Formats: sequence, structure tokens, C-alpha cells
Amino acid sequence: MAAPVAADAGVDERGTLRAAFGGLTTRGRSFVAAGLAAALCAYALGQPDLLRVGVLLAALPVLCVLVLHRTRSRVVTARRLTPDRVAAGGEARVHLRVENVGRLPSGLLLLQDRVPYVLGPRPRFVLDRIEPGGRREVTYRVRSELRGRYPLGPLELRLTDPFGMAELSRSFGASDTMTVLPHVEPLPYVRLGGNADGAGDGVRRGLVAVGEDDVIPRDYRHGDDLRRVHWRSTAHHGALMVRREEQPRRAQCTVLLDTRRTAYLGAGPDTAFERAVSGAASVVRHLAAQGYETRLLTGAGQLVPGPATEAREPAERIGLVMDVLAGAEPEDERPPETVEAVLRSAGGGLVVAFTGVLDDGQCAAFARLRPGRGTAVVFVIGGQRAPEAEAAQVAALRGAGWTALLLPPGVPLGQVWQQAAAEQAGQTGQTGQAGRRHG
Repeated sequence: MAAPVAADAGVDERGTLRAAFGGLTTRGRSFVAAGLAAALCAYALGQPDLLRVGVLLAALPVLCVLVLHRTRSRVVTARRLTPDRVAAGGEARVHLRVENVGRLPSGLLLLQDRVPYVLGPRPRFVLDRIEPGGRREVTYRVRSELRGRYPLGPLELRLTDPFGMAELSRSFGASDTMTVLPHVEPLPYVRLGGNADGAGDGVRRGLVAVGEDDVIPRDYRHGDDLRRVHWRSTAHHGALMVRREEQPRRAQCTVLLDTRRTAYLGAGPDTAFERAVSGAASVVRHLAAQGYETRLLTGAGQLVPGPATEAREPAERIGLVMDVLAGAEPEDERPPETVEAVLRSAGGGLVVAFTGVLDDGQCAAFARLRPGRGTAVVFVIGGQRAPEAEAAQVAALRGAGWTALLLPPGVPLGQVWQQAAAEQAGQTGQTGQAGRRHG
């Protein structure tokens, strides 16, 4: 989606004329010095013609400064980013518009937009004079292989006169933000546990209406049957309300991302933390496409979407989650009770976790995060310790009831995801057989 266009009149840096004269170029200063020298010689020698030449030489740079000093406040700019959210490795276009709102034509314009080095070199453009009321548009591309939020701007503008006597600068305060989303891996469509009470595939459950007080009304929409109008609620709300005969119950999933700084080693695009973030983003996208009501829980106890944004549309909710993942960074360790309390308040359903290195104490604390009911899967990001230590961590989590799997470097998440579904299906089959034998 394209970012809105916003005009920016810029920061007025005209200041005093004394400051404006600081923009004289070497040529302009030379003309002033030559003009003053010619005027002094004309006075000493009594040559009026030489005085006229001196005045002309000195007046030309002064006139150029005065014109630029006035016209640089008559230029406005606007920036438009399309799109403002791209996946890692994707490309966005930045459109710059420069407009002359003054009554005089502008001189030569030099544009430079500030962008982070990871998006590429700073774009520079040279624009010829702009007539009064005219505008010019330029476009450049930005691209990043690393997720994150990157500021674009402010735009810097330099004006020069046709004679090269003066050069004045101006900075525009408006800036935009380009969001680079984490890399998302395609996952196979397999069933990963669940039931009808919000931990499964999501089913529509009818509302049991015992009387008028049990009816849950909603706003009237075009096309609704008028026989479903609930007149008592209509009179109470002052707007037409209809009976809601059934309510969709979506399956719930909480994706837990371990953001502890001590859980991941190294820095850069191929680190364990980046693989964990990419895995969380992949699961969020995949389960949302399957109809799950997906939420993200970070190691700091941040739940996204929160209570204030739960009523938004599914696409908006997923957008909020992806924005948080785009800016996720390793954090200091927090008490596990904080995450445990938030996880319990999030309700039941499927829990998918991504974690890094856990010592014995941290592993025991993480094991307690497993919900009492529903499916719980944890992916341990491998390649950070000896294979024996990673295997012991996976075994400890399995012993606590998690479906724990190691995600080694270079192994696609889809492969391990399918393995988790197979193990979960085997555990469900064994539980069913045990129940039948007991019966």
C-alpha cells in the first residue's frame, strides 16, 4: 500500500542576511573583492568608469544572495513511498516531488535524501530551474536484505544561482519510515493438533438462545433480512440492530518468541536470533492463512495484538504482528513469571515457541510455560552449542510435555514443521488408543 503524500514546507533556515552571505562561493567572494578593489582604485585615481565596473562586480554576488535568500523559502517538497512495507530482499520506490510556489523561477537545485547505508547509497539529483508554480518529480529505489525499520529523510536541498555566485542549503524536517519485514518460509499445510474449544482448526458454533436476553445483536448491514431486526436493541442504541444467529469461533494460536539476549550468539543477518524471528513470522503467516487467530508473545511479555487491538480485522492484526517482528531486538532477561502470566491470560489453543540456548534453570522455567491443555510445540534454534548439549535441552523440554524439535542451521523450517505435525499426530493416536483400552 502506498504511503500518503505529505508536503513539507521545510525548516526555514533563512536566518539573517549575514548568515545568508555565508553561502557565497569562491567565485562570489572573488567578485566582491574585485569590485571593492576597483572602487578603491577608482576613488584614488578619480576614474568614474572604473567605479561603475567595481560597483557592478560587487553588486552581482549580493544580488544573487538576495534572490536565493528569498526563493529558497518558496520551495516545498513531498515524499511518497510505495510500498511502505516490503519483505526482506524486496524493493520499494521513493517518489520525491519539488514544487516552486513563489513568483520567481528557482535556480539550479541539488537534492540529496538521507537514507541508511543498508538501503544503498544516498540518492542525489540535479534539477534545472523550476518556473513559478511548476513542479518536478524524481524517483529512486531502496532495497534491504535485513529486516528492520529504516528512516528516510530529511531531504536536503541546495540552491545555486546561474552565475555560481552563491549556494544556499535548506533541510526539510519531514521523514518517512520504511519497514522491512522478516523473511517468511513456506510451510506445508499439515494439522498440528487442536480441538473445538479454540485450540483446533476453528469451527463455527451457534449461540444457544434461551430468551430475548441471550440474543447478541449487531449493527444492521445492507442486505440483512428485516425479520432479524431486534427492536429492543434498536430502541436502546438508537440505530437499527439485527440478531446475530451464529458467531464464528476461530482457532487460537500464540507464537512465543524468546527474545533473551543470552539465548542467542553472534550478530548479523544469519544469526540464530534472525532465524528465530524468521521462524516466528513464517508460523504467523501460515496459521493466519489457515484461519487461526494468531498472536505473538515476546520474551519481554509483550502480547500483540493486545486487548486494545483485538477487534481489528485479521489482516490488520497480522500487520501489527509483522511490524513488531520487523523491529524485534534481543532484550535483557525478564522474570519467567511475566511471560507465564501473559500466556495464561491469552487463553488456550496452540502454542508454538522459538527459543535459543537454555541452561538447566532456564529450561525448567521454560518448561512451566506449557499450557495445561492444547498443543505446545517448541523449536530450539541449533548450531550454537555442542550437539550433546542441544540434544539434552530438547530432551528436557520433551520430558515437560512440549513437542520439542531442534532446528539446525541450513535445515528448512518446513521440514521440521512437518516432523512436528507427525510427532503430534503420533502422540494423539497413542493417547486415543490408551483411552480405548482403559474404557
